[in-house]
Amino acid sequence: MLGAIARWLFVSVYGWRVVGPVPHHLPKAIWVVAPHTTNWDFPIGLGVRPTIHVWIEYLAKSSLFTWYAGWLFRALGGRPVYRDKSRNMVDAVADVLNKADQLHICIAPEGTRSDVEKLKTGFYYMALKTNVPLILTGFDWPNRRVILSEPLYVTGNYEQDMLPFYEFFSKVPGKKKTWLKRWEATGVM
Repeated sequence: MLGAIARWLFVSVYGWRVVGPVPHHLPKAIWVVAPHTTNWDFPIGLGVRPTIHVWIEYLAKSSLFTWYAGWLFRALGGRPVYRDKSRNMVDAVADVLNKADQLHICIAPEGTRSDVEKLKTGFYYMALKTNVPLILTGFDWPNRRVILSEPLYVTGNYEQDMLPFYEFFSKVPGKKKTWLKRWEATGVM
């Protein structure tokens, strides 16, 4: 029921659409979303899931999943990540991905709605440790489109692997943050 409402709002009321290949054949993927510029990115993401018929979850630190709010985070597709002193976020997420038979998760590598000069690279190392593909997901606000890439597998050659990443997001219309503007001007990642 909530999915039908989210899809109706996403498509009929707000006029968004999804373009690009939907990876129904993949049991696991890391959906890398950019640019992350507004609080509205979250509801747009909630509208994408029922529109493409792929349940995409998000990971959050376990402390958010309290007795009073945990049910809401889980109902919206949240999964707690348990971090301790011996494991970092990349290892914790890789562990979650490796243990799951099917799991699509969403990550915003900018880490904030504010402008950033550099991306966080954890998503890359999560994909490398798990051999799970990246689905690049661009939010084209001017045209109300969510643009999907073909699955991108990383090899461990960061510069080579990230070139299609930067090329993809460079083609997404709308606001560009400093990390992408610098690459467009200089080619430096």
